[in-house]
Amino acid sequence: MEVYKRKNRNVNFVCRIFYIYFKAKILTKIIPMFFGKILTINEVLVRTEITDTPFVCDLSQCKGACCTLESDYGAPVKPEEIKKIEEILPLIKPYLPQSHVDEIEKNGFYHLVDNEYMLKSMNRKACVFVYFDDDTAKCGIEKAYLEGKIDFQKPISCHLFPIRVSKFGGEVLRYEEFSECKPALEKGKQENITIAEFCEESLTRLYGGKWYSQLKDSLSK
Repeated sequence: MEVYKRKNRNVNFVCRIFYIYFKAKILTKIIPMFFGKILTINEVLVRTEITDTPFVCDLSQCKGACCTLESDYGAPVKPEEIKKIEEILPLIKPYLPQSHVDEIEKNGFYHLVDNEYMLKSMNRKACVFVYFDDDTAKCGIEKAYLEGKIDFQKPISCHLFPIRVSKFGGEVLRYEEFSECKPALEKGKQENITIAEFCEESLTRLYGGKWYSQLKDSLSK
């Protein structure tokens, strides 16, 4: 009986440690979202770092780093985007390296992780839909779109980068900072363009032109 109690205490102790650790990790991501100034545009919370931070992608410097960030998974995608990509996949494959095509044909192009769809990455690095223009990573989906082969530009999470959408009873837009994007901060300063302005097209795609106009109006008040 004493051995059983001791084992039970050990299990409870380990469970508490796991709870404290993982809860702390989650809170370090959640709490910062609600500190500082936040704009509310039609029930969407927008952290003002998005409206204040200068940012313009500089592919000549970053070499498409957002498409090759080291991770087990690529970008998050919506279920309807998975369906759309499946439909147009034959038109995208010609723009991809053969190794990526082989991976897609053998194992598919996405994972389902904790009920969230994620694109696959190749060797924990490049997105499975990446192709390389010399030493710069670019999106094969977007290439097909720009050449008029498909009517889907790319997943909205990719289009919004460096903005991320978190959901806590509603949508919260936040800036996800990466050291690889330092050149974008410098270029944003030079051109006097903020993240919100740089992402006008993607924000309009997601929320509509009226919503984006309201965001701009709120900045002039």
